Amino acid sequence: MTESRRTIVIGDLHGCRATFERLLDAVAFDAAHDTLWLVGDLINRGPDSMGCLRMARQLKARVVLGNHDLNLLAVSQGVAQPRKGDTLDAILEAPDRDEWIDWLRHQSLLVDDLIAGTRTVMTHAGLPPQWTLEQARSRARDVERVLQSDDWATFMSHMYGNVPARFDESLTGWDRLRAITNTLTRMRFITADGTLDFKAKASAQNAPAGLAPWFAYPRRDDLRIVFGHWAALQGHADGAAIDVIATDSGCVWGNALAAVVLETGQRVEVPSELR
Repeated sequence: MTESRRTIVIGDLHGCRATFERLLDAVAFDAAHDTLWLVGDLINRGPDSMGCLRMARQLKARVVLGNHDLNLLAVSQGVAQPRKGDTLDAILEAPDRDEWIDWLRHQSLLVDDLIAGTRTVMTHAGLPPQWTLEQARSRARDVERVLQSDDWATFMSHMYGNVPARFDESLTGWDRLRAITNTLTRMRFITADGTLDFKAKASAQNAPAGLAPWFAYPRRDDLRIVFGHWAALQGHADGAAIDVIATDSGCVWGNALAAVVLETGQRVEVPSELR
């Protein structure tokens, strides 16, 4: 009898390699039968960012980039400085660092597949209700093409900033790419017209006036959206108006690391190594 294949999504790792290994054991991950999805922020703040990169590559995970992954790329090119609390030195000082930087910048911003009859989309921060799947795919590919080009370091120098706060189809150049990147990797609370708020990081119940979590707005399709990024949610998208799976349970803050089997909805958590 052939074993059922599973798609297992995990996030955010943030360099917590030991917890990652224990979680794979807890969910009985089998590389011969299962597919691993990683929801971004593989690195930084935790104790073993390099170990997480090595495991992701060895296990042939489908990876989307998070804001911390992109920040590493920028730091590697000297267009940003490491921040207090960053744990990037092991990667930046590795003899094969260029190989890892190259591998990372060739990962996706959006992954989607038909899983158990449901079109399932994974990005680091989510998907705004104003974007169709086709639009999201196209916009993600626009950024991916630049990241994978010879001119990617120039993009890094233009990536940072909170303006424009809302994507508009009329945007061009670096403004367009920055708006796409911010939406897919930094979004939490938004207004009804899709304007991003870059300050509030509280739980969904504590939305500032005039804002709501992006998943509190209805969509016109039947997508299931998998995301991380928002540790304050503790893996629970309370008040969701759509089908979403929040994966970030705050492992790097001493809480837990979570895995979800997309075919069944089974959720498995293990306590953080940082407790």
